[in-house]
Amino acid sequence: MWSRTGRELFYLDPAGRLTAVAVDAGAGFAAAAPKGILEKSYFVLGSLAPRSYDVSPDGRRFLMIKEGDAPDGADRPQVVVVLNWTEELKRRVPGN
Repeated sequence: MWSRTGRELFYLDPAGRLTAVAVDAGAGFAAAAPKGILEKSYFVLGSLAPRSYDVSPDGRRFLMIKEGDAPDGADRPQVVVVLNWTEELKRRVPGN
């Protein structure tokens, strides 16, 4: 994901750690050495899924899904995705 300024590129490395690379896209294209932002790996949706993180507009905060540390037998947190929720809303709350 590109930073809002277009001067930095964020990505998850093969181990799932958030990494940043400073770039200069002036007359040519140059990239600095990658630097790790977070040492802990985070949940990765898979190679065909959209990214599993987001970056705040100022590039200083990150939203990620933390890998579960639930003990064996404990319920793991779940994410529920509701598709077509606007249609359900229209059905339950008719317009004027």
